[in-house]
Amino acid sequence: MTNKSVTRRGVLKSGAVAGTGLALPTIFTASSAAAYTNEPTGGSVTLGFNVPQTGPYAEEGNDELLAQQLAVEHLNGEGDGGCLNTFTSKALKGNGILGKKVEFVTGDTQTKSDAARASAKSMIEKDGAIMINGGSSSGVAVAVQGLCQEAGVIFMAGLTHANDTTGKDKKANGFRHFFNAYMSGAALAPVLAAEMGKERRAYHLTADYNWGWTQEESIVASTEALGWETVNTVKTPLASTDFSSYITPVLNSGADVLVLNHYGGNMVNSLTNAIQFGLLDKVANGKDFKIVVPLYSELMAAGAGENIKGVLGSMNWNWQLQDEGTKAFVKSFGEKYGKPPSNSAQTCYAQVLLYADACERAGTFNPCGVVEALEDFEFDGLGNGPTWYRGADHQCFKDVLVVRGNENPTNAYDTLEIVEITPRAQVEYDPEHPMFSGGSLGECNPGA
Repeated sequence: MTNKSVTRRGVLKSGAVAGTGLALPTIFTASSAAAYTNEPTGGSVTLGFNVPQTGPYAEEGNDELLAQQLAVEHLNGEGDGGCLNTFTSKALKGNGILGKKVEFVTGDTQTKSDAARASAKSMIEKDGAIMINGGSSSGVAVAVQGLCQEAGVIFMAGLTHANDTTGKDKKANGFRHFFNAYMSGAALAPVLAAEMGKERRAYHLTADYNWGWTQEESIVASTEALGWETVNTVKTPLASTDFSSYITPVLNSGADVLVLNHYGGNMVNSLTNAIQFGLLDKVANGKDFKIVVPLYSELMAAGAGENIKGVLGSMNWNWQLQDEGTKAFVKSFGEKYGKPPSNSAQTCYAQVLLYADACERAGTFNPCGVVEALEDFEFDGLGNGPTWYRGADHQCFKDVLVVRGNENPTNAYDTLEIVEITPRAQVEYDPEHPMFSGGSLGECNPGA
């Protein structure tokens, strides 16, 4: 393995003030005596939780924050321990991280890259955060991952689904536990073919940023490989709340499937508009019209209500899984908050534990030691089954879920049913796959 212990000072060439588009020069500085950025010197260590507390993905972000707080409690020996009891690595003892009590600070990404960078920068420089976790947007994740690489801290990505995060924009200091758009396409395509046939004409509405672009690319590639035809691909602004004007052209396009490459509030609104226009009641090309939502979450499903009934999509995790890790996390989260966790919550919870465990196994908070501990790490017991963090690109590989909006829910949280658990081998790909090429992982940066 390449020696990654070279000490460097991270200089960030551009930053931004939250709420503005003004770029400012930013320089991360630290004591020359420090071995790495924000080396803990007292009895505690500070983590930074950077999630969308406002904006179109706020509901996901608030659920992430609940899970992050729960992870801190478990690390500090509070509560029932959750997944510390099921995690196959037994390095964590419930006494903090390396004997230091875990504390945290929070930031609001607003689902805006500039705001996310500014809040992460503040947590690193002012609060001494040694790791940043969170996000519910790939644009935010890519921006914050780049900042953390320059600052010399670890970024444990939250909800980020774009191929770019561990593709062309991958960084040595960043790790992703969530699955990606390619994996959604690989898992969904066989199910779509089985249920809808191989002669379909698809119309895509796509959130106009890097996640939407790679989601559209992945679904187009996987469905066209089946024999589907792509009729049109239309980009929609992330700030959109009413998609009526985008739905109308679908009716006269010759399409018989609408693919909504939308997430969070965007997906709730676009799906609602599509149902209001009666798309699912129509017949096109002699076939019943269908809608596909490639990336689902429980919170989106709840927001869309009855509109999601029968609609197929994919997920990273679901609270109804019966493995021991899932049951432990769902029990802890449910007892504390009175509801099941979302898959974004599970991702952030797992990432906090994975970071802490890597520090324990490495015997240091030095980010380069953490990187080496996480690269090609294989584990189980956190809710996704057997999982592998590939060293080549820091992408996590595990089984992927195909789900459907439940036709006959039994309670408010029984919104999605698991159609298929797609084996990890079916969604794996070469690190140099064309959808992921063009970037360089580079070397770990310890910062100071």
